[in-house]
Amino acid sequence: MRAERFAAHGRAYGPLMTVISSVPTAPSPSGAARPARPLVGELRLDAFASHRRTVIPLGPLTLLTGGSGTGKSTALRGYEALARLAAGDPLEDVFAEPGAWVPERAEADAQGRRGFRLGCTVEGPAGPVRLDLAVQAEPALRIVGERLTGGGETLLATALRDPRRSHVQAAWHTAGAVPVTRAPLPDDRLGTALLPLRVAGTTAGQLRVLAAAEQVVVALRSAFVCDPRPWRMRAAVPVGEGRLTSSCDNLADVLHRTRGLCAQRHARLVAAADTGCAGPVTGLTADRLRDGTVRALAGRGPGRSTPLGRLGDGELRYLAHALVLLTGPQVLGVDPAVEVPDAMQALTVLADGLDRDLDARQTRALLALAASVCADGHVRLLGTVGEAAAATARGTAGTTVVDLGP
Repeated sequence: MRAERFAAHGRAYGPLMTVISSVPTAPSPSGAARPARPLVGELRLDAFASHRRTVIPLGPLTLLTGGSGTGKSTALRGYEALARLAAGDPLEDVFAEPGAWVPERAEADAQGRRGFRLGCTVEGPAGPVRLDLAVQAEPALRIVGERLTGGGETLLATALRDPRRSHVQAAWHTAGAVPVTRAPLPDDRLGTALLPLRVAGTTAGQLRVLAAAEQVVVALRSAFVCDPRPWRMRAAVPVGEGRLTSSCDNLADVLHRTRGLCAQRHARLVAAADTGCAGPVTGLTADRLRDGTVRALAGRGPGRSTPLGRLGDGELRYLAHALVLLTGPQVLGVDPAVEVPDAMQALTVLADGLDRDLDARQTRALLALAASVCADGHVRLLGTVGEAAAATARGTAGTTVVDLGP
């Protein structure tokens, strides 16, 4: 998931993108109307790959559409990058190929530097908190500017003062005997995620900084990239810890572990499978084979079952997305903030090509399921879809469709 001074020089970063939401954006909550759990309400791609000054409003269920090359997948990569940085991942792991995210027409400055910028706004108990990040990709990858603002005040600001050193100069709001605290922070980590380890919380100003930083970190880090790969989901798999991977290749292991955990959720999953699969589905089970592996089965009625490996690509992708939506973080390969109660967190599922390989019936069923699940606020979904699925989604209550076309 940043160049900082480059925009001030008026350089080009690619075509100007526009967004159109099918649902009006609600005003930022304040006072008693603030959400109890932190939520990312806006994603900004100021200068990120093909995006220039793109602002994407995010609701409980948000779908990005637009023609090829409009930056749908790139937007999801931007969100994922912020989520990984909030979870503490180093910059070089998040942006393994940093040059790929520099806008194509971005010119280097006098020192040969190029980079990219992105950010988000997080709503929650602390009110709207804005995070803006600037990253230098060339000649060396590093964070060169970060700003955390809330309530009209700058709560954290960092800047690269000496390119020879591997840190940025940070200043955060104190509002005590010393109004601002200054200290160096590493230039390969998100400063906002480090604040809980650096701020004492002894003044009202420090408490505001901590509340804002924790709100951003909790909202961002609870994200799961769901990218089902049907060709990896067909084979039997070893018994593991039963936490679903991003590719959903261990679907059989997850079903083996979770089918008895919550009868109500499992019943909803079976009902979803019955709706989205060809032929009746009366149950979903997992059998242990002689070699110790497990394979998943779809019940077809009394005494009949079909190995999930025989299902079509669309059926497997549909079933994987339904499982993710219905199970939540307890069985997904995510790292939520363990110190925060589950009721105060919302899982965000990132699904690129949500409608890929799905027919019209499956698309309608999956969108209806997503809208139903996302309505309670515990799960949010940000996905990309084609034009046909976007047309269906516009008629689905509770869905925000963002068109990234020109």
